Amino acid sequence: MINESALLESKSLRDSVLERTDVLDRVKALSLLPDGMHVTTAMVAAYFEVSRKAIESLVLDHREELVANGYRVLTGTELTSFKEVSGIQSRSRSLALYPRRAVLNVAMLLRDSEVARQVRVYLLDMEYLARTQPVDNSVHRGDVSLDDRIDQRITHILGKTVVPMFNALIETSGEHRRELIALREEVQNVERKLCWHHQRISTLEGESPTDQVRASIAAMTWQAFERHVADLLRRDGCTDVVVRQSHNDRGIDITGRTADGRSLAVQCKNRAGRAHVPSADMQKFAGAARAVDRVDVALFVATCNFSREAQAIADLSGVITVNRDELEEWTAGVRLKALQ
Repeated sequence: MINESALLESKSLRDSVLERTDVLDRVKALSLLPDGMHVTTAMVAAYFEVSRKAIESLVLDHREELVANGYRVLTGTELTSFKEVSGIQSRSRSLALYPRRAVLNVAMLLRDSEVARQVRVYLLDMEYLARTQPVDNSVHRGDVSLDDRIDQRITHILGKTVVPMFNALIETSGEHRRELIALREEVQNVERKLCWHHQRISTLEGESPTDQVRASIAAMTWQAFERHVADLLRRDGCTDVVVRQSHNDRGIDITGRTADGRSLAVQCKNRAGRAHVPSADMQKFAGAARAVDRVDVALFVATCNFSREAQAIADLSGVITVNRDELEEWTAGVRLKALQ
């Protein structure tokens, strides 16, 4: 899967996803002007939780690209007419306007904004699922199950109705904001799981999405696999993520912090061709993470399954295991519950 930072560097990649403006409302409610189509510079800054100066500086650096996506500055009679139509009360002699497409463009260019980063991550998650989703031939196929069609309908409702509703509630709620955010994350996770489930059961001709993800992981070296897991952690909001290079890591390959500040240690095992992670590997990691470093979250990620003894040790020591199937779901966009 493409890392969200790629959007910052590639204009062609940004251009390919500019139609997905619905992602803005999935991350956070975007307030619009009374015309229902545009926002001002101040409103863009408020959405991304940055200063107005940061947005103005970004426009200065990327004006041509933003203009191509609808950004414009009104002056003179055009501004007067717009004020009359929209009901805006302002004495300013100019007014910068951004349609939703331009706001999404800003999200893909703005580096120092957590909201912008979330938009990029969610955007690429949805695009990844869309690209790997088999073509829906349900009109021509009689074997599409009722459960499958229901899953697709539920996914559509979650993305188009329920998540935007939570965004609106979060914007207007003070006392229950944290609870609403947690509920929204659960709904988004259900949406991702349904998409992944649909991929697994909707294999048409050729290689299935599951096989594609599995082949991609299997082709990784152990170093590439560690970097892949680090990217997944960052995608899910973890900070200070560091891949250790030392040979004396005591079984801890990655350290960092979860989005809510808990300390994190991760062991990565790329064991293609081996049936199970043995108990000895789990004992070493559990001892390092729990007895030595005493981290809050200990995560053991493997490209295979865990032996019964290894899983028993993990359960006793509080180590969270991520086996092959769970890794594939995580790679496809389903967030790990332990990181929420």
